Amino acid sequence: MLPAPAATVSAGALGADARRANRPVPDGALTRARFRLSGLHCATCAGLVESLLHAQRGVKSAEVHPSTQTLVLDWWPERVTLDELRQVLAPAGYDFVPDLAGPARDLRRREHRQALWRLFVAGFLMMQVMMLAWPSYVAAPGELPPDQAALLRWGQWVLTLPVMLLAAGPFFRAALSQLRGRRLGMDVPVALGLAVAFVAGSGATLDPDGPFGHEVYFDSITMFVTFLLGARYLELRSRHRAAAAIEQAAEALPGEVERLRTDGAVERVAIEALAIGDRVRVAAGQRMPADAIVESGTGAADESLLTGESRPVAKLPGDAVLAGSLNLSGVLTVCVRQVGEQTRLAGIRQLMAQAFQDRPTTLRTADRVAGWFLAAVLVLAVAAALVWQFVDPSRAVAVAVSVLIVTCPCALSLAAPAAWVAAAGALARRGLLLSRLDAIESLADVDRIVMDKTGTLTDPAPRLRSARADVPDAESRVAASMLAAGSLHPLSKALAAALPAPPDAKEAWAIEEFSGRGLEGLDARGRHWRLGSWPWAADPGSSTAATPDFSDAQIVLTCEGIVRAAWHVDERLREGAPTAIAEWQTMGMAVELLSGDAPERVAVVAGQAGIAHWRGGARPEDKLQHVTALQSRGHRVLMIGDGINDAPVLARAQVSIAMGQGADLAKARADAVLTSDRLDAITGALRLARRTRRVVRQNLAWSALYNAVCVPMALVGWLPPWAAGLGMATSSLLVVANAARLGRDAAVRPRRA
Repeated sequence: MLPAPAATVSAGALGADARRANRPVPDGALTRARFRLSGLHCATCAGLVESLLHAQRGVKSAEVHPSTQTLVLDWWPERVTLDELRQVLAPAGYDFVPDLAGPARDLRRREHRQALWRLFVAGFLMMQVMMLAWPSYVAAPGELPPDQAALLRWGQWVLTLPVMLLAAGPFFRAALSQLRGRRLGMDVPVALGLAVAFVAGSGATLDPDGPFGHEVYFDSITMFVTFLLGARYLELRSRHRAAAAIEQAAEALPGEVERLRTDGAVERVAIEALAIGDRVRVAAGQRMPADAIVESGTGAADESLLTGESRPVAKLPGDAVLAGSLNLSGVLTVCVRQVGEQTRLAGIRQLMAQAFQDRPTTLRTADRVAGWFLAAVLVLAVAAALVWQFVDPSRAVAVAVSVLIVTCPCALSLAAPAAWVAAAGALARRGLLLSRLDAIESLADVDRIVMDKTGTLTDPAPRLRSARADVPDAESRVAASMLAAGSLHPLSKALAAALPAPPDAKEAWAIEEFSGRGLEGLDARGRHWRLGSWPWAADPGSSTAATPDFSDAQIVLTCEGIVRAAWHVDERLREGAPTAIAEWQTMGMAVELLSGDAPERVAVVAGQAGIAHWRGGARPEDKLQHVTALQSRGHRVLMIGDGINDAPVLARAQVSIAMGQGADLAKARADAVLTSDRLDAITGALRLARRTRRVVRQNLAWSALYNAVCVPMALVGWLPPWAAGLGMATSSLLVVANAARLGRDAAVRPRRA
């Protein structure tokens, strides 16, 4: 039995489904899981799998994503098991396993072995058939005795039979399933052409003087199957490499949480080490590591990725929190109630799971064109056979087979998907993980780049240079440490690392983070502390006449509006940032710097980076307004950020990239996550996106040109079946090889020092 690696979700509106099943469905019975599929060859296969599963009692929904061979399934386990669903798909040549790294890799290896074995059988027997067919091509009329000719034909038939039954078996199974599902896929004309050619060749072998004539097509059949299997094998390898690169990049990301020990100390542990009953501290911007109950603190959670609820959900002591939801504000102490493999590295895995769910416009257009094209192919083949019955009946079958084979839209269906999959894998290897495939299209159109400063343009680990304090007591250090631990902002992390840990981690502070300004906390004595930028940290209602001016300090600590301490921070540009920005500008893109920091500090950093257009003191709503104004003027904006305050503008831009060390909220709102520390990975992504668009257009143009030239040749009888098979397979190979260049170029292109 397959394990069900799924989380039970709320059933919601299940009344209609329950009535159809004539039985009640208990709350919480609906289960969702993601699986890896094998056996898919085109977009039509995806629709067929969905149709087969939807027809099963106990399945609520099934969504297949062909680019990554994944299936998202909602079903009731008490009404249908996973093994039963696998048995439904098995006759059609499909299978699935849970989408976990180990089983997925095993499935890829099994699929690779099967594809390689079929290719070997077809290729080896093709060579034997060609040797037996060669005398009939070179012998002069009457030179080959009839008995020897018959023996050679029977030898070819015997050798072709394993090719039809074993090597070409997936074509026939897929075509039969597509016809049963009332869908036209590329396997339909392939299977039809093979069947017609084999039946005609068998008839000619049995009775050379009969209605099928004396021509056999066994050499064309074996050659066509070999070429087509070779093209699909290369496409399979390309898809497997992309999937492996994405898995490797996702698994390389950290997955640690802050666990509170019984003595009050805080320790960082991996998510896998969590156990039921552990107490975990979750700061604003972090993802809940497990299903848990809030023990202390107040905040708000974004559960949209899990439940579809778009509005933040308030969280108070005693409320339940879901694994994978985002803590938007405050610091929560939660008690773990459930742990499991599904919560491991939930944030990044969720991003990668979304990467191929939305098919880009180019892919959707190609699928629609291929569907209509298939219908036209079948009509054209029948018409050609009828016409040739009057012109030369002995060649009618050969012409029909040639038309079916040469017009198989394999190249058209592979033109865009092969390029997008290769590009996604190449970006993952360079440290850029996509959360939606459309981001590649959007990156190719970018003409304006807007980026944040702290933690994005500058080093995410700034250094404290000096400290000023009117009352440099231990209480101020403890307060600063408590507040700084409640944020993932780079300055807060630098301060928390420089200060000693709070002496009593059990003391609960009600902490709230204000995007772009700082943090506010209420201590056990009811006093308000603020840690952030000047003058926000000072209480505007208090008298500040005697308060020194701390506008030159990046971090200010106040208690009830009175400054208690201030820190200066040295901000360094990320390694290679000026070079990356110069390359962006050379590529024709204007670069702007938007930051909530003081304008004078933003000006210094902008000058060091070579950015002419900058703005300081920008609040989150100011950033959003600025990007919206750019878009209204027709600009295609790429936004790069890392903080909670960047989340709205990351969601608004045409395409956005979040830094890997940033807040989970920012990464969830972005279209891609940069796991590398260098901005030149974005430069490579921009160049690769433009190359990908060119490759897709080249592939589509080649597919159109190939059909425009070869279809007329097949119709007039100038293209025999073996040449049609060679042309179709060569066309598919060229498309896949052209797309594979994207991955090779990214792999060998050196990173700038």
